[in-house]
Amino acid sequence: MATVRTAHTVWSGDLASGSGQVTLDSSGIGTYDVTWKARAEQSEGKTSPEELIAAAHSACFSMAFSHALSEEGKTPERVETKAEVDFQPGTGITAIRLTLDATVPGISEEDFQRLAEAAKEGCPVSQALAAVKDISLTATLHG
Repeated sequence: MATVRTAHTVWSGDLASGSGQVTLDSSGIGTYDVTWKARAEQSEGKTSPEELIAAAHSACFSMAFSHALSEEGKTPERVETKAEVDFQPGTGITAIRLTLDATVPGISEEDFQRLAEAAKEGCPVSQALAAVKDISLTATLHG
């Protein structure tokens, strides 16, 4: 059975000068201000759809990578993933860069890179974002 997670946004005004609030309904952990300026210029304490995508992608990738490691009998001490999402007004999301920094005892560099790439391809958020032509990964292993 599939799980369903929900969020909602209430927006007032036009795109350029309006504003809204996005609420994470399933978890109930917060409501966040969102504006066009936060999306296309400086965030100034507000969020954007691209920042929320970056959060989702970094979390999903970290989970997928941890799972891939466990299937190989490896347990990471630490997995940190940064996701950077490029947004070009008028074009859309043009690139996503994942940066993995992980401590995994007893794994070779070759296996680490292979599993990281497999996690990038297999992560459900990566798959959902397949329309983004440039999703890259830089993975650094700390033994």
